Amino acid sequence: MIKKFELLNKSLEKEDVKSMEAEASRIYTLLSQNELSHLDLSQEEYSPAAAIEELGLDEELINELVEDYVSQIIKSLVQFESKLKTLKESQTMKNDMDYTPFRELAHKNLGVARNLRIKDAEILLYELMTKDDLGYLMLCLEALEVSTIKLNPQKAYNTLKLIEIKEGFKS
Repeated sequence: MIKKFELLNKSLEKEDVKSMEAEASRIYTLLSQNELSHLDLSQEEYSPAAAIEELGLDEELINELVEDYVSQIIKSLVQFESKLKTLKESQTMKNDMDYTPFRELAHKNLGVARNLRIKDAEILLYELMTKDDLGYLMLCLEALEVSTIKLNPQKAYNTLKLIEIKEGFKS
């Protein structure tokens, strides 16, 4: 994985959800107060209240949907990484850079974040859909990663373990 996603790998090695959550919070705070401060990302914990009210669903269902979202984003990070690597190679080779696959993946995930009223994810995914600077996109991906872990650390950890097991079977 890209160096920036080492948090995920280290957490799997330690098998420690609490340290993963603490590190995700630390990184998120640094990014939101420094490189991504212009995005006004929230330091508050996600509350399903807006989604419950606007969608007319009960809290249990919203929480299940948030868990599904966490799994989806964790799995998407691998795809984002691959697409970002392709863009970086195109840039290095001075070829035309086709952001379409990268932006389509961001758009797919943006719809879910909007439906669940996960504001920070909406902001970050919108940035991924509209910006061209690869370094900036990597920062946004890192913020998306850690904000997703913060939503449900246990679900993020479990999803990572499943990915690791599946990768082990492929080897």
